Amino acid sequence: MPLTRRRFLTISATAACLPGALRAAPRHWTGQALGARASIRLDHPDAPAITARCLAEIDRLEDILSLYRADSALSRLNRTGRLDTPPFELLDCLSLSGAVHRASGGAFDVTLQPLWALWAEAAVQNCRPTPAERRAALAHGGWSDVALSPQAITLRPGMALTLNGIGQGHVADRVAALLEAEGLTDILIDTGEMRALGVRPWPVRIDGGGRVALSSRALATSAPRGTCFDASGRDGHILDPRTGGPATSPWASVSVSAPSAALADALSTAACLTPDRAALEALIAAFPAARLENARPA
Repeated sequence: MPLTRRRFLTISATAACLPGALRAAPRHWTGQALGARASIRLDHPDAPAITARCLAEIDRLEDILSLYRADSALSRLNRTGRLDTPPFELLDCLSLSGAVHRASGGAFDVTLQPLWALWAEAAVQNCRPTPAERRAALAHGGWSDVALSPQAITLRPGMALTLNGIGQGHVADRVAALLEAEGLTDILIDTGEMRALGVRPWPVRIDGGGRVALSSRALATSAPRGTCFDASGRDGHILDPRTGGPATSPWASVSVSAPSAALADALSTAACLTPDRAALEALIAAFPAARLENARPA
C-alpha cells in the first residue's frame, strides 16, 4: 500500500425477507482487516457467524493478493518469477489488469512494483530517485513479459507485480458475493472502493462534492496526490510507466463506476494518467458497462 494511505474497511448489509420474529438487532463488529481498522454491520440473526466468514474470506484473499505477507501467492511469484497452478483470484486480477493496460495504452501497469519500491525507499531517505535509477527500475517492468495460464504465471527475471490499483476492488467483489450467497441483499462494502448490491440506492459522496446513488454497482475514486511519498505533497503515489515519476495529471481526482469494484478501481487509477478529457472518455468507453461519474480538474 502507499506509504501514508489510511484505509477503513466498512461492510453494511441487511437480510432479505426475514420474518419479523426472526429479525435481530444489527450486530456491529470492529477490528482489523486488510491491514486496517475495519467495521462490519449486519442486520441478520446469524450475524456473528456471517461476520466470521467474511473475515475468513478477507484473510484468504490476503494470502493470495497481498504484497505484505511473505508467503502470499503474489509474494512467492515476485520472489521466484514463477507460480505453478496459480489461484483463480490472482489470474482473474491479472487478466483484468491486462485488459485495462491495453485500453489505457500501457498507462495502467501492474509491473511497476520495482519502481514503486524505489520511490518508497527513497522517501524513507528523504530524497528522490535519480533519472538513472528510474530507468533501471523501469527496465524490470513490461506487461508483455508476464505470461498467464491456469498452469502457471511466469515473469522475466527481476520483475515484480503490484495489485495496489485493483486488489482492494477485487476483495470488495468477493466479499459482496459471499454476503449475497448468505441471503443479504442490501449491501454496501467499502475497502477504499465501494461495492453495492441490492435495489436500495446508497448515497455515496464523491470527491469534489456531489453524490452518486449506488445500486448494484461499484464506485472507485483515485487522486494522483491523494497519497504522497513526500511530506510536501509533491510526489504522488500513482506512478507513470512512461516517465518513471509520479503522474502529472490534469485531474485532482477521478471517480468511475462499473459492475465490479475491481474494474472501477483499475479504471479510476488509469484515468489519472490520461492527458485530457478526450483520452479519459475513450478509456472509459472501452468498457461499455463502466461510467465516468466525476473528473475534478487539478
